[in-house]
Amino acid sequence: MPNDEVIIRFDKVSFRFGHNKPILDEVSFSVRRGSKITLMGQNGAGKSTIFQLITHHSGQNGLSAQAGALKLESGTISITPELTIAIARQVISRDKLNLTVREFFTAYARLQRVEGKMPDKIYNIDPMINSVLEVVNLHAPHDRIIKSFSGGQQARLLLASALIQDPDLLLLDEPTNNLDKEGIAHLKQFVIDYKKTCIVISHDAGFLNSFTQGVLYLDLRTRKVEQYQGNYFNVVAQITARIEKENSENARLAKRAIEKKEKANFFAMKGGRLRLLAKRMRDEAEEMEEAQIDVRKEDKTIRAFTIPAQEGMTGEILKISSYSMIKNHKPVKKKTDILLKKNEHLLLTGPNGIGKSTLLEFLALGTSPGGKIASGIKVGYYRQDFSTLNFEDTVYNSLTSVMNGSDEETLRSTAAGFLLTADMVYSKIGSLSEGQKGLVAFAQLVLMKPGLLILDEPTNHMNFRHLPVIASALDKYEGAMILVSHVPEFVKQIRIDKVLDLNS
Repeated sequence: MPNDEVIIRFDKVSFRFGHNKPILDEVSFSVRRGSKITLMGQNGAGKSTIFQLITHHSGQNGLSAQAGALKLESGTISITPELTIAIARQVISRDKLNLTVREFFTAYARLQRVEGKMPDKIYNIDPMINSVLEVVNLHAPHDRIIKSFSGGQQARLLLASALIQDPDLLLLDEPTNNLDKEGIAHLKQFVIDYKKTCIVISHDAGFLNSFTQGVLYLDLRTRKVEQYQGNYFNVVAQITARIEKENSENARLAKRAIEKKEKANFFAMKGGRLRLLAKRMRDEAEEMEEAQIDVRKEDKTIRAFTIPAQEGMTGEILKISSYSMIKNHKPVKKKTDILLKKNEHLLLTGPNGIGKSTLLEFLALGTSPGGKIASGIKVGYYRQDFSTLNFEDTVYNSLTSVMNGSDEETLRSTAAGFLLTADMVYSKIGSLSEGQKGLVAFAQLVLMKPGLLILDEPTNHMNFRHLPVIASALDKYEGAMILVSHVPEFVKQIRIDKVLDLNS
């Protein structure tokens, strides 16, 4: 259980990116040593930014608390002196993908040296690497290149990169993304057994409830953080009850406002002194409308949508006769006989690292020796790392790039359905949160109208409220589809006609 020592305190902290992107408004909360906390909020609310502010204002990595782009607008962040902090981020940065495992971990282990925990030279890092890889249940040669690992294996490497720093505070940003069932179970037990302080951002409710002792709730509308005590499910129930109460009060006020306006209109037509009464009633109706609570944006869900299938498709769309799977770090070729026609859905299964993402990439690019897509078929490819998106493009350009012609109304209506607001469409893709990038990718698929849909872990980074809407759209998709997902509750909502288990 946590003790009473506060190791992090935000006191009326306000922060914005540039002039037009406010993130936090007089936010106050505290974190006690040894606690296990969940950080909640809508995609793009600023959860990962809070993590960045914590590490930045701890003075780690040679950063001054007042320097650079993370300077506060007002308020203070107080962090216990000498507190060491490590983040397991959502994705491995592109500049590290060509490093070997040894080079990758050496860079992180040196962060301990900054804190005076290690000598200037790391003489033998290999035992340290083996130790942290054992914790995350991953065994890999130390000379293997990072980009050759699957998404799930990279997720384990990210966690291990934080553990090798032996931090007092561990920050986990969407750690279950890409992990298979075994990996999530292993991570869950690790966090339960973890003796130090841990703050976690995740949309996996079951995972969070297994260890959460309190919740920090970042409200996208007010830009404030509400602090709750209790496990994850209890806190969500509290928040849901509060929202229902707000909605009920809004409905009551709206009904009374309508009644007042109707009466005002009646008295206004009578003339004379009754016009004054009508004016007073209109004023009262306006006050009731203003009193309605603006229900938090965190609880907005994307609009129900359909991914239209390419028209004119007939016959065989995809044939897979063979594929490569990874066994003992080496490719092994296997034969199969998979045919996909219009309105057929294929589920691709297998543990992390077996080669699912590689097969999907080869199929999408048309480079798979054992896979052939029929001529003229448009392929809609949802990659788990969003590398099909140009991070320098604006949202607007990304969406227009997949459309036949320019239909401004359709583009903006589609964007709005995915919570990509009018002020967001001219933002660069690279400035969006991972969840918002996923919403852009889905908006592209709607506008593209593909004949073959290839989806690699489409639940990653997504707010759990969006998942039933996405599942419904995929279930109804009438083209050919290949799906990879490690979330069984999501897969159960989608019609699956065929299964290819790479491990069989």
